[in-house]
Amino acid sequence: MERDSIHAATAEERRSIADLIDDLDEAQLATPSLCAGWDVKTVGAHLVSYLANGTLRVTWLGMRRFSEDRAIDELARRCAQRPAADIASRLRELADRRYWRPPPQAPGLLAEVLAHSGDMRIPLGLPFEPDPRLTAIAMDFLTGPVPIGLVPPGRLRGIRWQATDLDRTWGRGQEIRGPAAQLMMAAVGRSAALNALEGPGLALLRRRMSS
Repeated sequence: MERDSIHAATAEERRSIADLIDDLDEAQLATPSLCAGWDVKTVGAHLVSYLANGTLRVTWLGMRRFSEDRAIDELARRCAQRPAADIASRLRELADRRYWRPPPQAPGLLAEVLAHSGDMRIPLGLPFEPDPRLTAIAMDFLTGPVPIGLVPPGRLRGIRWQATDLDRTWGRGQEIRGPAAQLMMAAVGRSAALNALEGPGLALLRRRMSS
């Protein structure tokens, strides 16, 4: 898929998340997401805050807080204080924005927004069925040499990922099998996805995720 097409798909997924936020009630927005420490509303706010502030602002704040993760958390929680309707509206406004990220930029942004969609939809019991073509692109990035910001170094080493709904595999080593969307969520460290998967590589992945 061409880079511009990937960016367009990323923007469309952001708009889909904005629609989701508009459809949720207060209890659903307060549901713990798959992002540790964040509820569903805060995940949506994170997407807005990163797009609105840009990488340079996040990096600057991270230097002041001595941690980029702290900066990201602070900006997300600050944005989450706004009404949900404002968060959804702002996400639509920013949907087409491309903030800087080391290459490959477009697949990484796509992987991020697809994973955060799962972070919100799965704990709410809503269908999480991203386009298989897009999920494959996300997995290409996550299992590639530079999955910056989404996968800690070494976590996926020695694991072969076998999609059961696509004719695709990624990596080499002990196999993990399952739907591509759940493979993607497991690759970014979401333990809730592991119950949908099987294979000898699961034990290895669990150990790495818990360490």
